[in-house]
Amino acid sequence: MTGLARQGLLLIGLLLPGLVAAQIGGLNAVTVTAAPDGGQVYSVTLQILILMTLLTLLPSALIMMTSFTRIIIVLGILRQGLGTSQTPSNQILLGLAFFLTLFVMAPILQEIHDSAIKPYMEEKLGTEEALAKAVKPLRTFMLAQTRESDLALFAEIRGLDGFDSPDDIPLTLLVPSFVISELKTAFQIGFLILIPFLIIDMVVASVLMSMGMMMLSPMIISLPFKLMLFVLVDGWSLLLGTLARSFYT
Repeated sequence: MTGLARQGLLLIGLLLPGLVAAQIGGLNAVTVTAAPDGGQVYSVTLQILILMTLLTLLPSALIMMTSFTRIIIVLGILRQGLGTSQTPSNQILLGLAFFLTLFVMAPILQEIHDSAIKPYMEEKLGTEEALAKAVKPLRTFMLAQTRESDLALFAEIRGLDGFDSPDDIPLTLLVPSFVISELKTAFQIGFLILIPFLIIDMVVASVLMSMGMMMLSPMIISLPFKLMLFVLVDGWSLLLGTLARSFYT
């Protein structure tokens, strides 16, 4: 069998289930009808398709529109400063960042549920109205964490002079501005975290050089001291508490 014949059989095999479904009438459920008020009503099948598409975007939304970015970067810098290459592991850091993100975003998620999801499930709101109400708390949260200079940067790139109200800022402009601001804040926090660990590394390296122990890695000697310092100051509680409070200021 030639390659062309194999490709033809494969194409028929892929299209045959869809053709059969069309003959049965399963595709009739994928319809968009006009509502009496001039809007649009989506069929159940199409709503499920849209929902499954949105689920694929959830990881990006979690990273780009919540507190996850700042938290995971700070935790990564902390591990780098301690000098423990894989401890805690990536799974532990991701899990910790995820649940701390849920803690920080809990009021926003509750507001989204009360104002958008619950009325939509009770059929009191349409799809477009529910989406608009769901985005509003996220917009307020991102604006509170975004620097005006970053907003001005992307507005200038877009060629926009200004906005009459925060609601006029499009999400396509707000999200990158929010991410840039989160990266700046995360690196500022990481800088403060790395200073005491850097001092310990410099002291240990100076002592080893003065003793003539050139072949001994300073990281091996400084690691216990950095761990002891971090534990003595209750570093995990101090760091995670500071991270959580930084979103409420």
